[in-house]
Amino acid sequence: MMKYPKEYLDEIKSRLKVSNVVSKHVQLKRRGKEFVGLSPFKNEKTPSFTVNDEKGFFHCFSTAEHGNIFDFLMKTQNLKFGEAVKSLALEAGMRPYTFSKADELREEAWKEYIGIYSEYINFFHNELLINPDSKNSLDYLKNRKLSLDTIKRFKLGYVKKNSNFFENLEKKFSKKGVKDSGIFYFDEKRNSFVDRFRDRIIFPINSISGFPIAIGGRIMQKNSFFAKYINSPETQFFKKGNNLYNIEKARKLSNSVEQIFLVEGYMDVIGLNNQGIENCVANLGTALTENQISILNQFFNEIVICFDGDESGYKAAVRAAENSIKELKPEKQISFLFLPQDEDPDTFIVKNGKQKFIKYYEINKILIHQFLFENLKKQSNNSPTSLAILEKKLRYLANTIKDQYIKKYILDFFLGKISELTPNLSKGKQFTIKHVASLSSTKKIHNESISITKEQLQEFSMLYLIINNFDFFRQNSSILSNVNFITEEGIEVSQKLFELVRSKDEINLNMLPLGKDMLEKINKFASVKHISKNIQRDESKLNEIFIEMKKDLKKLFLDRQILKLESKFSEDMDQTTLNEIIELKKLQNNN
Repeated sequence: MMKYPKEYLDEIKSRLKVSNVVSKHVQLKRRGKEFVGLSPFKNEKTPSFTVNDEKGFFHCFSTAEHGNIFDFLMKTQNLKFGEAVKSLALEAGMRPYTFSKADELREEAWKEYIGIYSEYINFFHNELLINPDSKNSLDYLKNRKLSLDTIKRFKLGYVKKNSNFFENLEKKFSKKGVKDSGIFYFDEKRNSFVDRFRDRIIFPINSISGFPIAIGGRIMQKNSFFAKYINSPETQFFKKGNNLYNIEKARKLSNSVEQIFLVEGYMDVIGLNNQGIENCVANLGTALTENQISILNQFFNEIVICFDGDESGYKAAVRAAENSIKELKPEKQISFLFLPQDEDPDTFIVKNGKQKFIKYYEINKILIHQFLFENLKKQSNNSPTSLAILEKKLRYLANTIKDQYIKKYILDFFLGKISELTPNLSKGKQFTIKHVASLSSTKKIHNESISITKEQLQEFSMLYLIINNFDFFRQNSSILSNVNFITEEGIEVSQKLFELVRSKDEINLNMLPLGKDMLEKINKFASVKHISKNIQRDESKLNEIFIEMKKDLKKLFLDRQILKLESKFSEDMDQTTLNEIIELKKLQNNN
């Protein structure tokens, strides 16, 4: 029987959290460092099934079933081991393993590759610690306030100026393997291979599973015409856009922290770690990629992009925002943190300490869509042409978002901000409540939007449509029958509004007895408001949209009812409850 290489399986397990894999099939709830749920192996009322991401396994106390992500798919989805591996490799964004001759050769080359990097890194790490010739480099790191423990933990090293380690490696590995590693380049004048990292402090770069795959190097020579920082060139096994510095350590913290700090440089990561902030990674000298965002989304709920507080750091942040907004998901968040002028994360935390850094983050972070809007608004001068360009750019950014729900509400946010810049365009019969959200209040608005449920959002849109097309609904009040409002405030407000619609009294819309707070919520969060203007004169379109919204609300209503009954059924296993669930699911399918 052909066996998958251990390194290949380890890579899959490193890229996927057990809880993420299991939660696609079992409803899990967090309990401390673990997750619990009802067993997928038997019917039970009390959860006995646990998942531990740190240890990388699931365990069912009621059946004694136990294992990793491969075992879980095999046991719950009736897959063979090879099928489970292929499925999870695809989910992890990895190439399939086909057991071809090419795969075998690649595996041999991989083992040699990490062997070469391990040998090189270990040697020059020891050189840094014990060789007197490396004292200046060690002193430099200590002057940067790095502890010896931090230096050892990150296996920092120093490659002396006249190093010729190529020959040492050639004794243990093939010449082709050493050459292909990228550590050396061929100097035609000298007719020999030269160490790329000579006279540099080196920063080992590991894969997500912890294998050394590349190196970053900082020049020690002052006033050198060489670049201050360089990386290994891309190789068969190292692609900058698919990797992150320190990801192999940071991913293990995802059960204890919600956010990951994404910084620009090696020293930023090491400096933050040295001060006790270990949930940080760095991109590797390239623009932030979709793959890097996807890796971080797998483990963390919030990505905080914290680049240097200078012009180049700001420009890098803009590029990162434009590249990463497309990866936004409903349960994930991307924020930006801008440090004071000429500060970087390393210098800031050395001066101020861990607690002040965390406090600064809590007060000053800005969500990605707010940052993008503020950045583009700076380039606008409020002329019609300028505003048209601004709206076009914002619509383009919103349309790059892959998730349809997030796309909808980000576009809603952008259009709402533009309407604040053009208040005169909103004048007329349309019922509106002006809500100015300055940058200082964006955190409050975001917190409000997080607490709004999808049921409320749907209800707010329906109420907005009725309020702003009051005459139409008075003439067609029959379409208000069988509307399934769900929330308490939605039911209460809709009852009052429906009574007004059906009454024959003169109505002043400015005197609606709905409460100022409720009216503000309706205006702020009703996503339908941006198309409402376009359909006011088209009664057939208005009717069509309302019927569609009515269906959507009914679906949410049925979803909630079914969820309640399923929870009840898991406890009482009553046939009547089961029959109710079946009937509701029939209604759901017919809706």
